Amino acid sequence: MKIHMTSVFVDDQAQAEQFYTEVLGFVKKHDVPVGESDRWLTVVSPDEPDGTELLLEPAAHPAARTYRDALVKDGIPLAQFAVQDVQAEYQRLRGLGVRFTQDPLEMGPVTTAVLDDTCGNLIQIATVPQ
Repeated sequence: MKIHMTSVFVDDQAQAEQFYTEVLGFVKKHDVPVGESDRWLTVVSPDEPDGTELLLEPAAHPAARTYRDALVKDGIPLAQFAVQDVQAEYQRLRGLGVRFTQDPLEMGPVTTAVLDDTCGNLIQIATVPQ
């Protein structure tokens, strides 16, 4: 068994697509219309185009909004993405105007930082020891 797909709830799929592809650097994998205005919209790492997909899922359901808003209020990231160098990625993203709620923090062998994805979520980036 392996993780094939996971999702983040987003307020606006077009805004999420722009942020996750143009700012974070993911690549669009699937974009299929669903219903009147929603899409089955997934992104993947350019380093692993056949790897785990991230579904940018509309946050229209009231339970999704309540859950996500509670996490943000408490400063808890919804997802974590691995990066080679948190400090370098932090600097790159700050240069693009990304707002961080936690600057890089060393915790033993792991360094993390937390960013606002502009779509209603906090996302943690982490350097995992090799």
